[in-house]
Amino acid sequence: MVNHLQPVTILLVEDNLQDIEITRRAFAKGRVRNDLMVVRDGEEALDYLHHRGKFHDPATSPRPGMILLDLNLPKVGGLEVLQQIKQDDHLKTIPVIVLTVSQREEDVVRSYDLGVNTYIQKPVEFDSFMRVVNAVHEYWILIATLPPSSGVAP
Repeated sequence: MVNHLQPVTILLVEDNLQDIEITRRAFAKGRVRNDLMVVRDGEEALDYLHHRGKFHDPATSPRPGMILLDLNLPKVGGLEVLQQIKQDDHLKTIPVIVLTVSQREEDVVRSYDLGVNTYIQKPVEFDSFMRVVNAVHEYWILIATLPPSSGVAP
């Protein structure tokens, strides 16, 4: 198992307050201390990633090492956010994990067509959701080698 020297900032793009809280709790129980930044819609996600508006300061809105992305978002949908991330030379190497309730085959296919790293259907039951978040943390933070975060967008 790889031990990362520095914590990875995780950007959670999620509009459901209960899912945000479950994710916070699951990551807090992890063995690596990660900053979990939360945005509530697709427009905020893009503003965060491009350091626009209230996210203009990279010191308080650091480049994430991983993005957990819901598809069903207000303002700008998750698939559009994913497309913009994967088409941006400064952002495309950030691993994006879709974590959504959608079971639609077209959402799965489109996500992979756009370059998602993993597509996970959110379990409805609390304990199952906690297991999924813990598994994501275990693999993507503790085991996988993530790209360096030095390529910050101008």
